[in-house]
Amino acid sequence: MKDSPFIYGTTVSEHSFTNRETETAKLRSNLLNGINTMIISPRRWGKSSLVEKVIAEINKKEKKTKTIIIDLFSVSSEEEFLETFAREIIKASSSRWQEWVSGGKDFFKKLIPKLSMGIDPGADFTLSFDWKELKKHNDEVLNLPEVISQKKGIKLIICLDEFQNLSSFPNYVDFEKKMRACWQRQKSVTYCLYGSKRHMMSDIFNNPSKPFYRFGDIMLLQKIETSKWVSFICGSFKNSGKQIDEKEAKMIPAIMKNHSWYVQQLAHYTWNLSSKKATIKEINAALDELIQANTPLYQKEVETISVTQLNLLKAVAMGEGQFTATATMQRYNLGTPRNVSKNKNILINKDLIHEINGIYEFLDPAFELWFKKQFFNQPYMITAI
Repeated sequence: MKDSPFIYGTTVSEHSFTNRETETAKLRSNLLNGINTMIISPRRWGKSSLVEKVIAEINKKEKKTKTIIIDLFSVSSEEEFLETFAREIIKASSSRWQEWVSGGKDFFKKLIPKLSMGIDPGADFTLSFDWKELKKHNDEVLNLPEVISQKKGIKLIICLDEFQNLSSFPNYVDFEKKMRACWQRQKSVTYCLYGSKRHMMSDIFNNPSKPFYRFGDIMLLQKIETSKWVSFICGSFKNSGKQIDEKEAKMIPAIMKNHSWYVQQLAHYTWNLSSKKATIKEINAALDELIQANTPLYQKEVETISVTQLNLLKAVAMGEGQFTATATMQRYNLGTPRNVSKNKNILINKDLIHEINGIYEFLDPAFELWFKKQFFNQPYMITAI
């Protein structure tokens, strides 16, 4: 049996990547033309997959351009960021470890890097600095990409995933100003900054009082259209020796509200449960499997919020529009209007809900299905579309 053509839980491979033609072309054009780009969207909508696809295309065609993707998810301090940043920039600038060692020393004037080779000298090395010196001269690391670009006659594209995590650093306010001051003057380096906390990313780049305001072009990633999903699902089933009709294929993005992660996950479960042809029976079985697989995560989400926040989620689930209306606050025990405002912001910051054209809804469509079944006994099985 062929492997499943549907990928979730990681960045998707080229054959599993669907649509995004417009976003791909725009991001590629921006990065190749020196336009810093920030990508903002809810988590699991395909930002990382989009960036990796574009970077892979650039790597194939642009030999004078070097690219770096750094995941900042586990970076917990300014020191760790600067050392990681410097190491990855130096590695990307050359494929030979001898140049890593010599370059690591030649590129700095005030800092003295400590370098050592990893288990595989041809693939990795470690780099560190004296922390007191690094704090005084962190601009040397932040300017490192431009220094290397000018010395080697190359261009650099630096992609920083989970960029909002830097805001947890103790002295982030000053560090944020320093990053912007250094990066905005670089002529041969282009930055792509993105992350999974949409509200935090929006505040960093859309707030006029923040240093990174108007740092570059902001791309607001949208959901993939239903027609594109249907074509992708039907084609993927066919190419793997199975079949699904358009009517049934349309059910998958419909119930998952075109959410990239969950459309891929539900399509995978449906494909896996189908011997030859997928019907509504397999889709329902797949949906039940998906909900059950994610139930521990949803239970944890509910357990970590207060009673009034849970009640506000119930109001959102029921499609209430005026949370501060007296009848609504009494029906769901929401507390005072001040409580409502506070809890609404908390749920937004936790990425549980978001606002679309004045209407609040769940960010996670599968969590919404589980929630409605758990608290309102609404079945999530589908009969038709």
